[in-house]
Amino acid sequence: MEITIPHNWTPRDYQIPVFQAFDKGIKRFVLRWHRRAGKDDVCLHIGAREAFRRVGNYWHMLPAYTQARKAIWDAVNPHTGKKRIDEAFPKELRKRTNNQEMIIEFVNGSTWQVLGSDNYDNLVGASPAGIIFSEYALANPAAWDYFRPMLAENHGFAFFISTVRGYNHFYQLGEYAKTSKEWFFQEVSADTSGVFTTETLQRELEEIQAKRGEDEGLSIFRQEYFNDPNAAIPGAYYAKIIAKLKDAGQITSVPYEPNLPVTTAWDLGIGDSTAIWFAQQVGKEVRIIDHLENSGVGLDWYVKQLSNKPYVYHEHLLPHDANVSELGTGKRRIDTLRDLGLNKTRVLPALSVDDGINAVRLLLPRCWFDKTKTEKGLNCLINYQREYDEKLQTFKDRPLHDWSSHSSDGFRYLAIGLKPVRERPQGLQFANNDFSL
Repeated sequence: MEITIPHNWTPRDYQIPVFQAFDKGIKRFVLRWHRRAGKDDVCLHIGAREAFRRVGNYWHMLPAYTQARKAIWDAVNPHTGKKRIDEAFPKELRKRTNNQEMIIEFVNGSTWQVLGSDNYDNLVGASPAGIIFSEYALANPAAWDYFRPMLAENHGFAFFISTVRGYNHFYQLGEYAKTSKEWFFQEVSADTSGVFTTETLQRELEEIQAKRGEDEGLSIFRQEYFNDPNAAIPGAYYAKIIAKLKDAGQITSVPYEPNLPVTTAWDLGIGDSTAIWFAQQVGKEVRIIDHLENSGVGLDWYVKQLSNKPYVYHEHLLPHDANVSELGTGKRRIDTLRDLGLNKTRVLPALSVDDGINAVRLLLPRCWFDKTKTEKGLNCLINYQREYDEKLQTFKDRPLHDWSSHSSDGFRYLAIGLKPVRERPQGLQFANNDFSL
């Protein structure tokens, strides 16, 4: 039997340049396409084609593993009634299909798998030949940092596809791709693609507004169909405040001032990410000069990173659970940090998340952020949002726990624990790790 790939599928006019760029040797793609423009379909068919051009492992990643199963593996094309993966990967080309692990092995030895980028650091030792980062605006950007060296080493390809959701990591990656000859960038809006008529778009807007309210509905519509980065992120706690900071020029170059001590604020993850913010105070002004987040490493790694920086530390603010004994060792993490040489620590009292969020809202207008060193942390703050209840069609009274949570929690501890600057004696000398007010 002879099967042509892409199988029984014809790309739309605006999708053809993607295939042309790929065939010319481009390996990095940013597709900023509107909702229902066929982002995943294009990448499914490219994945099928490349799996038979080069034997390798290919991944299609959604922000969360559960989302990946619903949106890709189990998804049905409403126009044909067939599963999307069955259309892209005819069963005649498969050696086996593992529904539990969401992986397809082809007759030539290649594999294609659906994954969640929320557990990217569990894929140790993998060597993908191609990765699709779907809904990348909602994904943890650290996943790309983790896989980038693998793809560079084996000349693999990467796609970043999404609608825009503010001035976040996806938007910034697209701006970079516009300027690079080694990247392909394409923006497709609903008013130019021809996918929807004007009447259909108007009906979509009315339905979204009926469901989510006039203002929020318009923001979602502008965001999802017209790639408007200025549209408010629904349910976001701090996005509007940070947008004002950007307009006011408070996200810029903020150099370290050696004559001022640095306060750090930590969020301690258990088997997860740990995030640290670095701040200096000048009167009522708070300068956020640095940010650090990582996962899969011990507390000793973070202490070493702090000691390698040129900063003079005043105080290290830790969350209340630093006082909790670990089940495995029976030792508190505050004690572990002190044993590692982290002095001048202060464990904060347990406060409600709502109180902490209000404290952040009061602190942010006084902050100046270093544009480069705090970029990832700012993306977390911008995307930190309330969890939405699809069943009840309303926001829950708690934050959504995702890739943005750890840095946002760390900034919450900074807002809670930061004390006003006191008068300091003239001529005070500072020594690294030996400063106290």
